[in-house]
Amino acid sequence: MARLSADTPFVHPGCQITDSSFGAFVEIGANSRVANSTWGDYSYCDRTCDIANARIGKFANIASFTRIGATDHPMEKASLHHFHYRSADYWDDAEHDADWFAHRAGRTATIGHDTWIGHAAIIKPEVTIGHGAVIASGSIVTKDVAPYTIVGGNTAGLIRRRYPEDVAERMMALAWWDWDHARLRAALPDFRSLRAEEFLEKYL
Repeated sequence: MARLSADTPFVHPGCQITDSSFGAFVEIGANSRVANSTWGDYSYCDRTCDIANARIGKFANIASFTRIGATDHPMEKASLHHFHYRSADYWDDAEHDADWFAHRAGRTATIGHDTWIGHAAIIKPEVTIGHGAVIASGSIVTKDVAPYTIVGGNTAGLIRRRYPEDVAERMMALAWWDWDHARLRAALPDFRSLRAEEFLEKYL
């Protein structure tokens, strides 16, 4: 694989990308669809992800077949079907319902820094995944997830904390995800070899 670039995202073949922006060293896996989303530095998704109306933090790790910002159908109306908001697809004299699409786009899902979204997880609109959190494979997440926790299931619930609470708070204070590229490189041996507590002792 070619080395990732600070200037442009590495977009694999078959992707559909609209109204989105990307930070440095971002990678988008093959056949993924990304719409109305912002991506922080170093984040990536694996193949065949569907991500819409989302704010992705830095260093997010998004596994294959994940869906973020899965949209809802209008259950309170007379029909669930999209003919009444994608109306121009059905009639020459009808327009799409711009208000409905604006409503959808405004329901943003937020993915924190240094997160891991497991294979085939679903993150619903307006959910916030805290920094350092882990979402187990196949989970359906319908409510906010606290930083540095591990959740799973349908609907997702707490499995355990990733770090003890004091370590999580110190890691949030360190905010290593804001370090520049050169500083990350200098600390690379410690990222590889030190446990979280040891890393904090050295850098905080």
